[in-house]
Amino acid sequence: MIPYATINRRALLGGLAGTALLPLTGRAAFAGTPLNVVATTGMIADAARQVGGDQVTVRALMGPGVDPHAYRQTRSDIVAMTRADLVLWHGLYLEAQMQEFFHDLARKRRVVAVADGLPRDVLRAHDDYADKFDPHVWMAPDLWKRVVEQVQLALSDARPEAADVFAANATAHLADLDALATYAAQSLAQIPPQARVLVTAHDAFGYFGAAYGLEVMGIQGISTESEAGLNRISTLVDTLVDRRIGAVFVESSVSDRNMRALIEGAASRGHQVRIGGELFSDAMGAEGTYEGTYIGMIDHNVTVIAGALGADVPPRGMSGRLSAGS
Repeated sequence: MIPYATINRRALLGGLAGTALLPLTGRAAFAGTPLNVVATTGMIADAARQVGGDQVTVRALMGPGVDPHAYRQTRSDIVAMTRADLVLWHGLYLEAQMQEFFHDLARKRRVVAVADGLPRDVLRAHDDYADKFDPHVWMAPDLWKRVVEQVQLALSDARPEAADVFAANATAHLADLDALATYAAQSLAQIPPQARVLVTAHDAFGYFGAAYGLEVMGIQGISTESEAGLNRISTLVDTLVDRRIGAVFVESSVSDRNMRALIEGAASRGHQVRIGGELFSDAMGAEGTYEGTYIGMIDHNVTVIAGALGADVPPRGMSGRLSAGS
């Protein structure tokens, strides 16, 4: 295992601070109005901004703390999408409540489900629906790269004259995602073997666990619409006590009620469990912040998880903020 002190994070990440916080722009200029793009999730909106640069304006329907599993379009959402040049949604049954609307809208507007085309052999089966898959592919940067490529194709199809700009921006962003994946692998590899268990509010971290060798346990299933029964909480309490798991994690877009019940149940049996931190699962952080970008979201999650489970990582993660001396 490589000691963390030997990892040159500044060399690894280069200019990530700029690319994570600001869209890539200025590689070429085209006359005319920017492409009007509406995206459902913040993660997709971030990909569109990174790839589109100054050729696009992007609106995300779902902001910080919003649960996409239960989200329904509002009147203003409908107006925005019917006026958009391009609508990007995730697919894989993530926006289940909106699926029929998107299929209807696609008859009139350019609408693309950017994750639906992923090869089925890289997807996890859905725990509630036999013919569906786990939609949380953004949790693994190597999988998310494929979605970014679909965003690039959708933008290029909508504005062919800017295809070279989109290709160049995508290449730069994909390189940043490679650096993010490297940081995650190196940091999470330092978690001691006995502590490599990630307990969260719902089963959103399956791809993350598979990518980085963590056992993942969620109180609720893949969708937050699934109920967390008393039997599930009781089973997890047994696991926490028997395996002496010391930290669990809440999520920004999911109520912490069930997690509190889990902690109280363990305490009643003489085992103290702490909250290791808040993770971004189905939504990013506040707009305009580092955690309000895809790279910042995953950096935050990796750093919080690694630190809480015993890895020797700096509390501020891999971001280029360190290279600025902050």
